Amino acid sequence: MSQAHYDTLKQRHRQVRDHYPENLNLRLHRALSWWQRALQADDDDGRFIFLWIAFNAAYAQDIEDSQRLSEQASFQAFLQKLHGLDHARQLHNLVWQEYAGNIRVMLDTPYLFQSFWDHQSGKISQQDWLQRFEQGKRRALHALASGDTPALLGVVFNRLYTLRNQLVHGGATWNSQVNRKQLRDCVRLLGKLIPVLITLMLEHPDTLWGDAVYPVVAA
Repeated sequence: MSQAHYDTLKQRHRQVRDHYPENLNLRLHRALSWWQRALQADDDDGRFIFLWIAFNAAYAQDIEDSQRLSEQASFQAFLQKLHGLDHARQLHNLVWQEYAGNIRVMLDTPYLFQSFWDHQSGKISQQDWLQRFEQGKRRALHALASGDTPALLGVVFNRLYTLRNQLVHGGATWNSQVNRKQLRDCVRLLGKLIPVLITLMLEHPDTLWGDAVYPVVAA
């Protein structure tokens, strides 16, 4: 993660925000603010949480409860939209050139797979979680083999979401010595993805990004 990169995108937003829709400006302003906070964090747990909030600020939408998608389906739809706008192939290059090796390791890590923890808590059998794990790996390997960036990112973010739940819901100890490498890998990947998605949103102000959640209310 780079403070200089943040400064560049923040300045870019200042230059265009007067001409952008209010909802997009709010998303960008919030995402940039949490990215900046992640840059200031001196521990990987904090960095990951702040980066996830930045991602959430960018994609979350205020929709009726009756129409509400699951969170995972919602951010996967967001990633699909970003990929469709990514004419410079920034996401593609990040996934396939910079982080392909890290992603393969991530996909082989059971601690980032929710069904592993469901088995540990007695919700499903060992056979069930292993079967789901292998199915997930096959889907990911198919995406890798076919160069399907949105599908691969969807699988990766499912893994990141498991880590997010562990940290946010108190399922891990701060600065624990357990599973540090996987956390660092996730922080590096998310730290690279956040500026890419902010850049794509800045480049496409006419795209329908939807109403931001919890709009600002004048006092």
